[in-house]
Amino acid sequence: INRRMVERLSAIDSMKERKIVGENNAGYLEVRGNATADDSKVVSDENSDRKAIYELIAKQQSTSAEAVGRARARQIADRSKPGVLLQAADGSWYEKK
Repeated sequence: INRRMVERLSAIDSMKERKIVGENNAGYLEVRGNATADDSKVVSDENSDRKAIYELIAKQQSTSAEAVGRARARQIADRSKPGVLLQAADGSWYEKK
């Protein structure tokens, strides 16, 4: 899983820079702009891998995958570069400053 995620990273960063995707408050990528079929596949593949990782972590920590995803979303938001689209806890979207 990790290898696949690393291989997709440059494509995801490019989509973030072009405002095609953002990071939602559940720890997943979300299409926010005009995505091609290839872009959508990258997002789907990444989210599938994130879900698998969240489920593994949840099992280890005796919690839910949803809780792990929300915690990861906060980490991603903190570490994101300026200009990345992020979803706040209330569901609204903003561009990181």
